[in-house]
Order: sequence, then C-alpha cells, then structure tokens
Amino acid sequence: MNLLELVNVPDEKRDHQWEIDFFMAITQSNLKLLHEAPQKGPDGWPYLLAETSAEATEPANKIMQWLAMKGVGLVVNPMKSYPDYVFTYGMLWHFKETGLFYKTAEESPVGTVEIEKGQQLHAGPPAPHYLPQYVRNILKQFFFDQGVHRPRILVMSADRKHYDLAFSLESLGNPPTKEHQGIAEAISWFLPPHYSVVLVSEIGLPQFVDLA
Repeated sequence: MNLLELVNVPDEKRDHQWEIDFFMAITQSNLKLLHEAPQKGPDGWPYLLAETSAEATEPANKIMQWLAMKGVGLVVNPMKSYPDYVFTYGMLWHFKETGLFYKTAEESPVGTVEIEKGQQLHAGPPAPHYLPQYVRNILKQFFFDQGVHRPRILVMSADRKHYDLAFSLESLGNPPTKEHQGIAEAISWFLPPHYSVVLVSEIGLPQFVDLA
C-alpha cells in the first residue's frame, strides 16, 4: 500500500505491521506543510504539522533530516480527530542516524533506578552514535531553559545488554521525588522510545560527565 492508502486504513485495523508499512511509505513519499514554522503541540513540545496529499511536494525524508537538527517533532495529518502519526524528536534523530525510528524492545523504564549494593555496573560517557553532539546541544538548551546549566549524564548497564541513560539528580538541583517521573518523561521526548531514561544520585557511582 502507498501512503495515501495507509492513512485511510481505519484506526482499529492499524497494527504493528501497519506501523512498519507506514514508516516505509512515509520515508519515500512527499508531504505538504501546513505551517512554515513549528507549532506547539498539546503536550507542549514543538512540532511541524504536515498532511498527506496527492499534491504534496516536500520529500518527507528531507523534512525529517531538517527536523532532526532543529529539535522539533512531526505530526502527520493533525486535522483528523487523531493524527495519523506523531513523531517525537527522538524518533526523528534516530531515523537520521540509523534509518530506524526506534528499535523494538521491551518497555523501557522511565523514572528512577535503585542500584543494588555490590551490583556489577558497567558505566561511562555516551558514545557519539548513542547520543550525537547535535542532540546533546538541543538537550542542553532544554535544560538551560529550565534553569539547569550543567546537567551531568552517565550511560550505565548491569548486563551489557540493556543500557540506561542516567541523569544526575545533583546536577538537576535535587528535585523532589514526586517530580522525577515527569522530568524523566520530558527528557524521553528528546530520545528514541527504546532508550531507558533514569534519574539517579551520583553517590557511589562512577564519575558522571557534562552533557555538553
């Protein structure tokens, strides 16, 4: 099916295969921009709004590459009661880097993590392919806007299979526990859905590094 046929599939018939087909079709199709500038979505994040149309002339692939450098998401057919798809910023930069919007994985934890005493931990700064410099810059600007000037991060793994991107609670100003979930969810918009985001104290852990 082409993109125009896929967006006409009823919502209740859209399964994981529909999503795979949609991803494949949209990256090879054109879109029509509804506004030149990004608009604030209901979730508070900036999105470029676009629609599928036989008259669309802007290559979606080109649009996504541009958005990946700008820290902006993409909403496809926002005029429907439910848009056909909402791409977070994290999905778009991951597509730019890997050709995939995300990797299938079990539900990634978002929130805080408890490190067991004596637990073997592999940790270090994020590699450039895991967190490219332009993404770090965009994340840093987000934190700066929140009054956090030197966020510190660490990539951690207990088994070298599943990795957590940890943010230092101390560098975030030690926000109260009840705010941790919301902060972690905000950060996760900037990252692919399969990334695991945790907030953790630096005490007893390997050295964290500046996000910059």
